[in-house]
Amino acid sequence: MSAGDGSGPEPSGIDELLDRVREGYERIGPGQAAAEAAEGALLVDIRYAALRERDGVIPGALVVERNELEWRLDPQGSHRAPQAVSHDLRIVVICNEGYASSLAVASLHQLGLHRATDLTGGFQAWRAAGLPVTTP
Repeated sequence: MSAGDGSGPEPSGIDELLDRVREGYERIGPGQAAAEAAEGALLVDIRYAALRERDGVIPGALVVERNELEWRLDPQGSHRAPQAVSHDLRIVVICNEGYASSLAVASLHQLGLHRATDLTGGFQAWRAAGLPVTTP
């Protein structure tokens, strides 16, 4: 039997999924992300290479392709990044426009990285706010 016939929950669309995921944490804007980075938060850029090459990168951000994120940020993982030192680390995930980063944060929360959040509007909002970007 398939969903829709009363045998299980109805499938949700991506907008509903994003709303549900985002209810579990507070997202932050570019100014707050910059302030938190200055205080030691780890900015993590999950955009793919073509976008970084086209638009540049945020100085000091850890670049981790989305498909490697959990392995690189799990403090208990054998493939962790040197910056992944604690489950209490404040992590700000940045994608291009602030959609994929929300799903990434949900995954990090499941790993116990309870202080992870994402940047509303993503890299494009950071750049539009006039914050530092190193261009290619």
